[in-house]
Amino acid sequence: MLPMNIARLRLLGPGVTLAVIVALAAQFLSAHYGAPVMLMAILLGMPLHFTAEDSRATPGIDFAARGLLRLGVALLGLRVSVEMVALIGWPFVALIAASMAALILGSVGIMHRLGRDRAFGLLTGGSVAICGASAAMAIASVLPPRPTTERDLSFVVITVTALSTLAMILYPALATLLGLDMHQAGLFLGGTIHDVAQVVGAGYSLSDEAGDTATVVKLIRVTLLAPVVLVAALILRQAGQRRARTPILPGFVLAFLVLAGLNSAHLVPDMITDAASVVSRAILVAAVAAVGMKTSLARLVEVGPGAIALLIGQSLVLAGLILAAILMGWV
Repeated sequence: MLPMNIARLRLLGPGVTLAVIVALAAQFLSAHYGAPVMLMAILLGMPLHFTAEDSRATPGIDFAARGLLRLGVALLGLRVSVEMVALIGWPFVALIAASMAALILGSVGIMHRLGRDRAFGLLTGGSVAICGASAAMAIASVLPPRPTTERDLSFVVITVTALSTLAMILYPALATLLGLDMHQAGLFLGGTIHDVAQVVGAGYSLSDEAGDTATVVKLIRVTLLAPVVLVAALILRQAGQRRARTPILPGFVLAFLVLAGLNSAHLVPDMITDAASVVSRAILVAAVAAVGMKTSLARLVEVGPGAIALLIGQSLVLAGLILAAILMGWV
């Protein structure tokens, strides 16, 4: 057993090490220059695409892009709990769920009119509706193999992260312009901005109350990642499009749910949940770096401006739905 483990480490080591190095560089740029870490990871990874074609690095890069991704998503379960719902209220949670469902189903439904497959609609709609890059990667892990898998995933991660950063700047100003109080502003920011880091930045730029509310709302959206991935996996299984060896309930989704349950029952010390949050973030950055390394810059251009317009439209629809409900006093 030990020699086999050593052999596997030697096989995966070069590629995983490259992904970690790129992730560390992205973390450095993010910490010192304020750049979004996920965006930096994928942009730094793409020029290293040639390494993904090297037989010595390919196994490790493939493992980082999928295996590390699933581990990172599973650890996100320790960041959520049932108590979050009580802080926000069931009506707004129901609104979030309905808005997410409408956006994802609508995105899947219109794809044939845009000349793209439904998998692309699920990928883009899910990333906008749930939690940006992390959701895109989790959803991509259960989609059937496609020639454009890495290209589409990299495109979505780059675009949704850029849009999330733009929203972090513009949405707080919009909330102030519309006269939202700090609780309402937190609901709006947490319910519409894609990535957790940008939600935190936008919320606390207004006030502690807005920041706390926005973070809780965002983590509720993260909680809904598991059922969305599970439903997608079940639908694809019935359609005969899933990988034959993939279980009905992906292991990382089950782990997410179990960890969320343990956290809700207060069985996990705060020290461990805090550490898991940091580790999860670091793992996801390495996974994103690996996805970037697997992406060809030349093929990325093939996605076209129409896909960018699609993601912008999806973001505006989500913002419109949440904002309308708040302004009309539905929550």
